[in-house]
Amino acid sequence: MAFRYNITRKQQQVLDFLLNSQEQFSAPPTLEELCRAMGLKSRGSLHKHIQGLIEAGLVEAPNRKQRGVRLTELALAEHEHCTSGACELPLVGTIAAGKPIEAIEDITHMQIPEQLKTDKTCYILQVKGDSMIDDGIFPGDWVIVEQRSHARNGEIVVALIDKAEATLKHIEQYPHETVLIPANREMQPMRYASERVEIQGVLVGQMRSYKH
Repeated sequence: MAFRYNITRKQQQVLDFLLNSQEQFSAPPTLEELCRAMGLKSRGSLHKHIQGLIEAGLVEAPNRKQRGVRLTELALAEHEHCTSGACELPLVGTIAAGKPIEAIEDITHMQIPEQLKTDKTCYILQVKGDSMIDDGIFPGDWVIVEQRSHARNGEIVVALIDKAEATLKHIEQYPHETVLIPANREMQPMRYASERVEIQGVLVGQMRSYKH
């Protein structure tokens, strides 16, 4: 799922790199410089991702005067949501803490204390289901997730199963199996072939409302 814009996952990764590494370049980087900085081998595939970002209005189209990849005001404004100790993050939908459900891409923004996020790209999901209640994660809670594709065993992750359904669980990773473990003594771990599970982020914060 595209967490913030109607772009692909690879395009989102390129955008996040551009946003988070602005100080790394003295001028807007060329495709060659981006390839080196991101450790990519194919300039052609990067060009395709950049073209998608141009079409989404997040990167400026190159011209004779500008050869580098330059972010648009829209992209930069999104990056500057954090002010005065508060931060707006994308609320991208509902995540199952129980039986996996299809991820929902209904993106709005929600203000949170800046202390609940990391300095990496983060997003918010609202919890549905009770499989994490023994860890104090209840239906209706909002969880803040750092977007990344790797995790340590035991961490609570957003796991995408078969590229279609997302769930919130502890993760244990083995060479030929990934186990998603609920925090509910009445539920059993979920076991999948490793290639069926993709990590979409790691839990870094949580919020709850007591209003009825």
